[in-house]
Amino acid sequence: MSQTLTPERVRADVAELLGCDPAEIEPDENLTDLGLDSVRTMVLVERWRAAGAATLEYPDLAEQPELAHWTELLTGGNA
Repeated sequence: MSQTLTPERVRADVAELLGCDPAEIEPDENLTDLGLDSVRTMVLVERWRAAGAATLEYPDLAEQPELAHWTELLTGGNA
């Protein structure tokens, strides 16, 4: 079952794995600096693939670990 990826969903998924409130994440903040490691990033890759981002790969996220970039990549919208 495919679910729609929205900017809110992307933010909420990241916040869940960081253990924080979604509003606490600044769009241009480095998510690695906030504690998002490679294992958690792979969890997001798999989650978002299941939700419809079938071509998403780990390097797509790792090269620029910022919420705004990820949101643009996954939804075409702003964080």
